[in-house]
Amino acid sequence: MKRTIILITMACALSLSCKKVLDETPQGVISDDDLNTPENVDKLVIAAYSALGNDHYTAPFSSMWPYGSIRGGDTYKGGDGPGDISEYHLFETFSLNRVDNGLIDLVWYRLYVSIGRANDALRRMNNLSDADYPQKATRQAELRFLRGHFYFLAKILFKYVPYIDENTPQANYDTVSNRTYSNEALWTKVADDFRAAVNGLPDTQTEIGRANKNSAKAYLAKVLLYQAYQQDENNNVTSINAAMLQEVNQLCDDVINSGKYALNTDYADNFLAQTDNSKESVFAIQYSKGDGTPKGRLDYGHALNYPMNQEYGCCGFHVPSHDLINAFKTDKNGLPMFDTYNASDVAASGDYKTGTFDPRLDHTVAIPGHPFKYIADFLFAKSWARAPEVYGAFASLKEAVGPEDASFQKIPPFMSSSKNWDIIRFDDVLLFKAEALIQLGRQNEALPLINQVRTRAAASTALLKQADGSSTSNYGMTVYTPGVNCTWTKDFAFKALQWERRLEFATEGYHFFDLVRWGIAAEYINKYFAIEKTRSSHLSDASFKKNRDEYFPIPLNQINYSRGLYQQNTGW
Repeated sequence: MKRTIILITMACALSLSCKKVLDETPQGVISDDDLNTPENVDKLVIAAYSALGNDHYTAPFSSMWPYGSIRGGDTYKGGDGPGDISEYHLFETFSLNRVDNGLIDLVWYRLYVSIGRANDALRRMNNLSDADYPQKATRQAELRFLRGHFYFLAKILFKYVPYIDENTPQANYDTVSNRTYSNEALWTKVADDFRAAVNGLPDTQTEIGRANKNSAKAYLAKVLLYQAYQQDENNNVTSINAAMLQEVNQLCDDVINSGKYALNTDYADNFLAQTDNSKESVFAIQYSKGDGTPKGRLDYGHALNYPMNQEYGCCGFHVPSHDLINAFKTDKNGLPMFDTYNASDVAASGDYKTGTFDPRLDHTVAIPGHPFKYIADFLFAKSWARAPEVYGAFASLKEAVGPEDASFQKIPPFMSSSKNWDIIRFDDVLLFKAEALIQLGRQNEALPLINQVRTRAAASTALLKQADGSSTSNYGMTVYTPGVNCTWTKDFAFKALQWERRLEFATEGYHFFDLVRWGIAAEYINKYFAIEKTRSSHLSDASFKKNRDEYFPIPLNQINYSRGLYQQNTGW
């Protein structure tokens, strides 16, 4: 703004017409007080919802793929080598990451802009009467849900963040420490937003994109599941809170028993624009196209993740790892291969017919010679990969749509779509409940929940066909049957749960955060590196430092902004 005024002033010295320009009434300007009407406050609620998808490929948070998939071993960074968005390469290798990584600072900033939208709407709304604004209670609950979501993301990324609500004066933002609350207390603040949402939201909303009571219960269950794994200052899991797990179980039961949600018959329906807002979608970001804006409200967070063929053209990021591809192999009993899955590398051999595989492989990974996004005669090829000599010739499928799909939109040089992105699905709720039950020693009750997810996966082969009608890969998976193909102890059940979460949500951006929650990130990631380094030299410097790399550092820019008030995370 200052620069604009200076330029106008300089131009005025050369023109006598500037008086007319400077006297012109500004267009599209609204005063602060004008925003305090019920009509405009309601629009501010919409603005807070829009923040869900107001991200960008440089620091996405609609999907957490750069932070949860790349750092979790599901995917390589991709792109045109380590120097292409090198900040992501620093994420992937851990050992090279720095406190001045600009994209860490950017995602922090964008999350707080989103939190600020919710807080601004709440602050103005709180001064309105129920009579003037009949939707007040419901909209307050929606804003608490949205604010809780953004704080949840900040919490799993940074652990310690400043908690700012609608009662914090803007002038005081830089006086709020990121250590005002303990780790435990900060989780409770996040959970409190969702508790308020549960209490204030209706069972259903007339507008499908708004949060409802069940989506709030599902998200509260997620928060409590994370909080239940209690950590010390060095990020070690020291205990698991059984009372919280009991509440997770009850909240999931409420959602399950509501009768409003169910697994889709085909796993594919979670990743197709035609089945947006399906019965499995508990809460989703609503994207749009043809909505009166130049390009529509598109999914810019995934704009880097399409292949390089002529139908698309850019940019080859988010490439599934060999480790992930091998994880979809099944043994002679149709179960995951657990400890032996990585002994041979099917991603290198390209043989998907000799062994057997979980069908979710071909819903998740684009493989040379296999149909891309269920289009039988549209075969993914090695030539579509941007840097196959670095990252291999694969691509991530779930976020993509076909080039002829009605939701597809080119935003040169990038690609995008108006397909929704789910934040919580019903399969998540089933596995939240299963995990809580296993940790409570009730693993037998968790068995049918895990098997329900596996049964659906095994049956999801209708779209996985070649042009001649044959199966794309050799599929073979089954459910866990204690006494027949497994011994269902608590330890085995938890291993099965961990695998199920990885395969069900592979490349969706949360695997790393699961590892941190379970307290196994260092062991898991360093074991992953030991093998993947032999397959891809871009990981030669990679190493996970226990008691540090579980969380990003507090960005240096933010510490400077706070004049040193913010405390740096352990190990940084």
